Amino acid sequence: MLRYIVRRCLLMIPVVFVISVIVFYIIQLPPGDFVSSYAAKMATAGDVMTTQEMQQMRAQYGLDQHWLVQYFFWAKNIVLHFDFGYSYNFNKPVTAVIGQFLPLTLVVSIVTMAFTYLVAIPVGIYSAVKQYTAGDYIFTAIGFLGMATPHFLLAVILMYLSYVYFGDPLLGLFSEAYANSAWSFAKVLDLLKHMIIPIVVIGLASTAELIRVMRGQMLEELNKPNVITARAKGLSEMKIIWKYPTRAAMNPIISTIGWSLTHIFTGSTITAIVLNLPLQGPVMYNALLAQDMYLAGTWLFFMAILTVLGTLISDILLAWLDPKVRTEYKGG
Repeated sequence: MLRYIVRRCLLMIPVVFVISVIVFYIIQLPPGDFVSSYAAKMATAGDVMTTQEMQQMRAQYGLDQHWLVQYFFWAKNIVLHFDFGYSYNFNKPVTAVIGQFLPLTLVVSIVTMAFTYLVAIPVGIYSAVKQYTAGDYIFTAIGFLGMATPHFLLAVILMYLSYVYFGDPLLGLFSEAYANSAWSFAKVLDLLKHMIIPIVVIGLASTAELIRVMRGQMLEELNKPNVITARAKGLSEMKIIWKYPTRAAMNPIISTIGWSLTHIFTGSTITAIVLNLPLQGPVMYNALLAQDMYLAGTWLFFMAILTVLGTLISDILLAWLDPKVRTEYKGG
């Protein structure tokens, strides 16, 4: 098991390198660059930049060099100085921009992910064990509704209901009184109150999908020979459910962790725009529009690394959960 983890960690090094090259190449594909986007923005304000001024600006930012040269300096600065470049749009280092928005983004994403799994797993088990009961039909209906409802529409509905019944649409992550204040217990409570709508909106689709997966896997496992044998031996139904079908049904759920976190990150962009949330999604969206290459590239690179780490975590959890997987790891 330990040998497998070490081998996977070493394998991540070339994978991350290849990902960094691909990401940097992709952000170079759209025509133009930040200078052309900036010039177009200035032109709408009545200030037209000359060709010479645009060339000087490109030389200043190093945008006149081949993309491989730009990548080399970007990668070198990351490895040697943990410097991900400069955000032209924010006029500050990329690390400063990400440091400004990433903490709250991680809090919202991790809490949403916890909400998703803590709700989906027990509801999926209940729906399978109580198949074709009223509760099963209710959760099935909610699940299909959750998968079919667009994030932004649900966000608008919940904001409206919050305003009608509580007098506050709960826009943003903080009330005006706490937006720029120092951290305190009251500010944390205000944050938790404002996180209710984002968590429900962002997590509902993933929760509904996982409920369907968990229910289907449980129904398949409930009729396996080992479960029937356990019943014949007189074990309690609750012990049988948790010891045999639930553990086996968890495998596909655990395997989704690798992409679940990044899915929550990307799925929160539209919701963050609608709810005016100070998260990384809208920042990434604006960086792509402005062709702020180092900020956009760093965020895409970070998302790819999250996927790689999530996949590693999924494999480790599967090995811990499933004895057959552990045996295969020992054999490898």
